[in-house]
Amino acid sequence: MDCRDNGAQAKPSLKRASVSRASSVTRTQDLTTAEVLDRFRDGPTTGIFTDGSSRPNPGPGGWGAVFVRENTIVEERHGQDAWTTNNRMELTALINGLEMAPPGEVITVYTDSQLAVNTLTKWAKGWEARGWKRKEGEIANLDLVKRAWELVQERPKASLEWIRAHDGSRWNEYADALSTAHLRTEA
Repeated sequence: MDCRDNGAQAKPSLKRASVSRASSVTRTQDLTTAEVLDRFRDGPTTGIFTDGSSRPNPGPGGWGAVFVRENTIVEERHGQDAWTTNNRMELTALINGLEMAPPGEVITVYTDSQLAVNTLTKWAKGWEARGWKRKEGEIANLDLVKRAWELVQERPKASLEWIRAHDGSRWNEYADALSTAHLRTEA
């Protein structure tokens, strides 16, 4: 789904990458990226995959993003924060993923955060129009939301899709491994 309103009257729909996948162990184990590549084969083979985590939430956290074309890594990034929230790490991963997206290229950016998808496909445009205000309450992580929205606007051919977490999708599992790299001695 396109992240911007291009004048179309149709309501945006949340597309889901749905492929039958092997069960994931990354929900309970912190695999390295090498272990992920050895273990998983399913899911989309091209796109940008992002993930963020915080354990406990709030607490120490990390994020990861990987850009792949036909199962070949083009670029990857990951980082950590000593004290953060899961949502901040999800948005940080998404920002880094969007930064990797070539502005004029059709590309899908996958995230397992429905909140991040909804923020950028349903709510950010209205918040911006109201001076970055919600009808009720503050916008959480506004600094990150503004940056992500700016990147979405700069990349009109990028689409954002939700992908199920811990479902065996190779590159989503890889992004998960990058997001937890700070817990291990190797990515």
